[in-house]
Amino acid sequence: MKLRTLSLGVALSGLLSACVSLAPDYQRPAAPVAAQWPATGGQAVATTAADVTAIAWRDYFVDERLRRLIGLALDNNRDLRATALAVVRARAQYRIQRADLFPALNAEAGTTARRTPADVSGTGHAVTSRSHSVDLGVASWELDFFGRIQSLSEQALQTYLADEESLRSTRIALVADVATAYLTLSSDETLLALAQRTLASQEASLALIGKRVDLGIASELERRQIETSVETARRDVATYTAQVVTDRNALNVLVGAPLPDDVLQPAGLDGVTDPAGLPVGLPSAVLQQRPDVLASERQLMAANANIGAARAAFFPRIGLTASAGTASSSLSGLFAGGSGAWTFSPQLSLPIFNAGSNRAALQVAEADRDIALARYEQTIQTAFREVADALAQRATLDARLGAQLRLTEASAASYRLSEARYLKGVDSYLSALDAQRSYYSAQQGLVSLRLAVATNAVTLYKVLGGGAQAPDGRG
Repeated sequence: MKLRTLSLGVALSGLLSACVSLAPDYQRPAAPVAAQWPATGGQAVATTAADVTAIAWRDYFVDERLRRLIGLALDNNRDLRATALAVVRARAQYRIQRADLFPALNAEAGTTARRTPADVSGTGHAVTSRSHSVDLGVASWELDFFGRIQSLSEQALQTYLADEESLRSTRIALVADVATAYLTLSSDETLLALAQRTLASQEASLALIGKRVDLGIASELERRQIETSVETARRDVATYTAQVVTDRNALNVLVGAPLPDDVLQPAGLDGVTDPAGLPVGLPSAVLQQRPDVLASERQLMAANANIGAARAAFFPRIGLTASAGTASSSLSGLFAGGSGAWTFSPQLSLPIFNAGSNRAALQVAEADRDIALARYEQTIQTAFREVADALAQRATLDARLGAQLRLTEASAASYRLSEARYLKGVDSYLSALDAQRSYYSAQQGLVSLRLAVATNAVTLYKVLGGGAQAPDGRG
């Protein structure tokens, strides 16, 4: 039987190995959350899940300096790089597992020489024999009648796809982390500038009161009172100076490369994002497009496929080893007429007794599937809570910001009036000092609220899965 006989046998075996998977039919579980998020008082906007996932980060983040930082982070961040390499590994693992579905053809050529001593050769003389062979064969190929290998291949595929979704999730998280760090740096720089202005103003007031004390028209108590304000501002300057350095260090780690000089001074807290591009009134079904939810579902599908492999272990396994080629005692006769040689060795393995190992393995696979289901549902519930919290914050931030603006304006007016009354001798400096402290605190609160508004927009973009389907290919 020549090589065509082997080819025909392999082809026939391939047809026979067509299998039906024993894995349970997969049905996406119902999401264990409400169809809508709790009412927040915001204006509902008709939209679909695609409206959010199609928003690329380059369109949502409009600050050019921030865009540059995000681009650098996507190119250089080490966590993202490690996650991307894990995807490459998972893809290779899937290809390895899938290769078991097909026979591996090996070409082999060999020479065997053997010397038999005279006292055992039967001829009274030492005998040296040689044989040469060239073969093309299939070694230990399992015919996948019951879908064991197909199920393992499906498991590897779903694991790989889960890693792909995890990579997308990591990209979105990195974009949000860079934006939040950038906004935090801008906020702390604003607070530092405010503390520096307050310190300069209070030092000027201290100098003025010092002259009034020298002239006898102000008391030493008043000078000591304003000194407390000066030192408070001086402490804040030192605190925010250190915080700005810490913020820049955090950005350095996220970006994974030295920060360009022209992005070290953020433009501010306003105008960083495009809030009009992020709709409200979304159905909770949008969560099914979040990469982390999709990754969790892929893990559930992988566990489901593994049940098929565990079930197939109860059935016989059929293996095939076959080869065809030529053999001769001399090299010159390898391809001569009549030198053809072949082997065909099917093997059947039927589990009879293994002390319950196969049944236990099936129970493990089913438990793994149930664990994956619980984690999938928990992922959805966590995502639902994250969005609900962000929407709740968003619904009140505008009102809080407006109130803080009016509070700051009123504090500024109160401080100006109190200082004027003190200079005219109507009130003591304690009233002016209290007004100054209130104004300083109101300004700090205004900066913090503006940071909250900006970071809430970033958080919403992240938790809604924004950019998951972005056309620029980098989330």
